[in-house]
Amino acid sequence: MTATTDGGTGAGSPPAAAANESTTVLPPAARAGQAEPHAAAERATARAVEHLLARQDTAGWWKGDLETNVTMDAEDLMLRQFLGIQDERTTRAAALFIRTEQRPDGTWSTFHGGPAELSATIEAYVALRLAGDAPEAPHMAAAALWIREQGGIAAARVFTRIWLALFGWWKWDDLPELPPEIMYLPKWFPLNIYDFGCWARQTIVPLTVVSAERPVRPAPFPLDELHTDPRRPNPPRPAAPAASWDGLFQRLDKALHVYRRFALAPLRRTALRAAERWIIERQENDGCWGGIQPPAVYSVIALHLLGYDLRHPVLRAGLESLDRFAVWREDGARMIEACQSPVWDTCLAVIALADAGVAADHPALVKAADWMLDEQITRPGDWTVRRPDLPPGGWAFEFHNDNYPDIDDTAEVVLALERVRHPDPGRVETAVRRATRWNLGMQSRNGAWGAFDADNTSPFPNRLPFCDFGEVIDPPSADVTAHVVEMLAVLGRQHDPRTRRGIDWLLAEQEPSGAWFGRWGTNYVYGTGSVLPALVAAGLPVSHPAVRRAVAWLESVQNADGGWGEDQRSYRDPEWIGRGATTPSQTAWALMALLAAGERESKAVERGVAWLVENQRPDGSWDEPHFTGTGFPWDFSINYHLYRQVFPVTALGRYLHGEPFTPDRREG
Repeated sequence: MTATTDGGTGAGSPPAAAANESTTVLPPAARAGQAEPHAAAERATARAVEHLLARQDTAGWWKGDLETNVTMDAEDLMLRQFLGIQDERTTRAAALFIRTEQRPDGTWSTFHGGPAELSATIEAYVALRLAGDAPEAPHMAAAALWIREQGGIAAARVFTRIWLALFGWWKWDDLPELPPEIMYLPKWFPLNIYDFGCWARQTIVPLTVVSAERPVRPAPFPLDELHTDPRRPNPPRPAAPAASWDGLFQRLDKALHVYRRFALAPLRRTALRAAERWIIERQENDGCWGGIQPPAVYSVIALHLLGYDLRHPVLRAGLESLDRFAVWREDGARMIEACQSPVWDTCLAVIALADAGVAADHPALVKAADWMLDEQITRPGDWTVRRPDLPPGGWAFEFHNDNYPDIDDTAEVVLALERVRHPDPGRVETAVRRATRWNLGMQSRNGAWGAFDADNTSPFPNRLPFCDFGEVIDPPSADVTAHVVEMLAVLGRQHDPRTRRGIDWLLAEQEPSGAWFGRWGTNYVYGTGSVLPALVAAGLPVSHPAVRRAVAWLESVQNADGGWGEDQRSYRDPEWIGRGATTPSQTAWALMALLAAGERESKAVERGVAWLVENQRPDGSWDEPHFTGTGFPWDFSINYHLYRQVFPVTALGRYLHGEPFTPDRREG
């Protein structure tokens, strides 16, 4: 049985690799290309390069849409309702997008072809009601019935119930307590705000204000139809075993509810002011917070509750920044991006074009390098809490996010810059030196690297009843560590003791199957596609047992159509590991790994390249409705619309021109 990919129930079992046939009908030219794989790959690469070059902004950057799920759009409408700033055009366009994402059974999922998700369905339903859809309408009645069958609002995640509490649809007393006094916990104390990953920290601080204020703006209608028993809408949640960690934290939450009743008013006021200062200090130049939508939404609400009116410069800039997350589609629908990825997309595009044979001094690459150089962050951010003496030098993911550079972007930007022959090599050298120093300084104690912070590994934040919305800490991962190791190897630092520690950590993290877990991309195909090129670049021989095990695993999960795919469900269900409908980006990741391992002449590579060639669109692009990016494993999935382009170009380029990249090749 194959996975559902058409927006249906998505409840199927994982497809066997031998049974996962492509449904693409190949044009005669593509079928003919099978007889001449190298020439066909050259033509496909040329078309893809032309398409990618045409997508570059005049300022030098690339950015594809970043698609997540309808909770972004639903919460945007609820925010506008809460602040009283609704407008008919926005509401109509958002509702149109939410309706187009509804599945035939009336529910919503969080990734293409995935199973129905309760909180997403509740939030989408509420947003459509705010937009005027009647509860009796067939699409609404179907959604409400399914919600009740799953336990109703009471079974939703905490964040969904917080949104409903803002309108009186849920009781604040029945939500976990999050006191603003957490701001006073010292940095060494468990559960201080710096124990949380930066994305969670930016969200939790404003939510301490919301939790303290407990605002209620009267709802325009009841939601009785979403409760299993409207007479008892807030049933108690089941208690965890008293001797478990979950039981301990449930008792802690009860104690915090008691504390709320007796908290000293002066202490509470000063804690709220501390949270207020923290929020304002981290507002970016464009008005956003951290370049991502959720912290921006909650920061706007928190500051508004603290007395900032909507005309205040801080709030005005914040609201204007939220509008920039909107993508208006040709059909009139409006999709909200959770964040934007220009730095990430640009460095990946430069790597792809250079590896595909575009001249190192091509104007497009030089212009992209100039833009990236201008984006380097040279001021301290939250990362200095763990590394107070480390000079800055990283890059962030977004247009404006000086507080939160990340290690992954920094490594890939350096790899991109090393591929460009820039007219001012001294400028590039200075930037690369700063970035290398910063990335090395962000190495965790175990020898690996996380995404934003060093040693962000506390076991406690994920245990809080409040934290049921996804990963809230930032431990080292194989994919980020691999990218740093690859960067260091390209810079000639493969024998540096810090690089060797990273390599040792990667070797120890290899799964018994031969694969590596993918934290920021789906999943083992991404992890393996990241690690193998790094290990080989760092000098590991292709005959090494770890390399051979990884190659064998990739070959074992290749689909019958020649490509690779892995479903988001692999994060929860081992049966889905390495299994899923074939996608361009995941096929490219597998090819990049196999090519690095010396498998250019193998049947697996030949079939993978053929799949990319045969499934390319006439304009040089590829289609990819499936989500192959990861925000939080399973809980928050991402479809990076540029992945379908940059990674196939990289893989085809390396197939044609050889692996791995070295600076010597740039000079040739």
